[in-house]
Order: sequence, then C-alpha cells, then structure tokens
Amino acid sequence: MVLSEPMFRMMDRRAHMNNPSAFPLGEPNDGFAQYFDGQSWLAPVLDVPEVSIHNVTFEPGCRNHWHIHHHAAQILIAVGGRGYYQLESEEPKELEPGQAVRIPPDVKHWHGAAPHEAFSHLAFMIADGTGDATNEWLEPVDPDAYGTLR
Repeated sequence: MVLSEPMFRMMDRRAHMNNPSAFPLGEPNDGFAQYFDGQSWLAPVLDVPEVSIHNVTFEPGCRNHWHIHHHAAQILIAVGGRGYYQLESEEPKELEPGQAVRIPPDVKHWHGAAPHEAFSHLAFMIADGTGDATNEWLEPVDPDAYGTLR
C-alpha cells in the first residue's frame, strides 16, 4: 500500500502525539477540520438523543473557530494537558485537568489547547429539548490574540 503525502503526515503526527488523557485519542477530526486551526482528534464516549459526549484532543496550538451551539448547552471537562476557552466579550480562561465549564446555549465561544501544550477535554452537548440543536461555525480565533496566551 502506498500512502499519500497528506496521509503519511497525519500518521506521523499521530505517532508523535502524546495522548494527554486516559481517554482514547480517537480518530483525526476530519469532519470538522475546516473549523480548527491545527490537528484535533475525536473519540466518542456516549452518543444518545439526550446528550452526546466526545473526548476531543488538540495538538499544541490547536483551537477551534468561534462557534455557537444553538439550543444546546456545552459542558467541557478538562481531562489532560492545558487549554483555554473564551466566551465572547470575556477574556480567555485557562483549563487544566479536573476543571469544568458550562457554555450556555446560544453563546459565541471557542476552546482549544495552549500554544505549546496538548490538551484534551470531554465535550458534553446537552440539547434543550426543542429538537433544534445546531452548531454555527464562525470566524477563526485571531492568531495575534491567541499568540499572547502562555
């Protein structure tokens, strides 16, 4: 089997990625890659109509774009490494293992790894029961602002 250059680079990244959590690293997050700056991996933990839980692992410097979960709250529980999250109109806040945050429905936000450290969190999506839970993906995080984080 001959590997394409992008596939070879992905396998190389995975081989050199130290999983910072006890949860599985999962598969490359290809379905949402266009909404991330950097490489992330996704491992389903639980996916039922009332709630979905995924372990999301970010390579150092990886973060998702600003986004909104309409009609669903999101709970992030840090399980490995160090990362950040930011709600619109607030300063970024650091997340370390054992810390959790609830992102209310319909609030613009982003989350991801610290610039020089991998990060994993469990992401819980809890629909509000209307059946209309959707994600709205927005602009990337300003790289200059992100670059000021330690």
